[in-house]
Amino acid sequence: MKRPTVEMLLSAYSQGIFPMAHEDEDWEVYWYAPDPRAIFPFDEFHVPRSLAKTIRQGKFEVRVDHDFEAVMRECAAPRPGQGLWISEQLIEAYVELHELGFAHSVETWQDGKLVGGLYGVSLRGLFAGESMFSRVADASKVALVYLVERLQERRFTLLDTQFMTDHLKRFGAREIPREEYEELLEVAMAQVGVKFVDR
Repeated sequence: MKRPTVEMLLSAYSQGIFPMAHEDEDWEVYWYAPDPRAIFPFDEFHVPRSLAKTIRQGKFEVRVDHDFEAVMRECAAPRPGQGLWISEQLIEAYVELHELGFAHSVETWQDGKLVGGLYGVSLRGLFAGESMFSRVADASKVALVYLVERLQERRFTLLDTQFMTDHLKRFGAREIPREEYEELLEVAMAQVGVKFVDR
């Protein structure tokens, strides 16, 4: 099975499960629910001083959902030392999710060009961050700060980052047991009227 349906994706995210394709297995899709799970507690999110200065300087224009597919394709592009897990079939599936209002991108633009960003799935009080990319220094970091601010403003309760990385840890991400994650997810799924964008 290489192309999950929208229904499968929404059901999976509501249960704390997400897909990844395996390049070395002809892009077969596997489903994951890591234990421990990495999340961003909003009250522990940390913006480094140098990045706060960059944001104040207004070096980037931040846009939401301006070119979702382009962000996904940038995230899927090969990078030194990183494996590939975003297949063409996953791009098609998430673009469909986006068109239905369940997947979103936060993008950083400079001189009319897309230079960084991230995308993820928004479902009730959950935002599941999927991937980010950067063509210019700090571009994806600015998108992350904007994402966190927007989620707080719109009363989301859970920002899931799936796996821990040194990059995310610097911003305050931490790992929690799956049991604790499922409790937080249950709270997020009970929320109604929470939207990442107004349509």
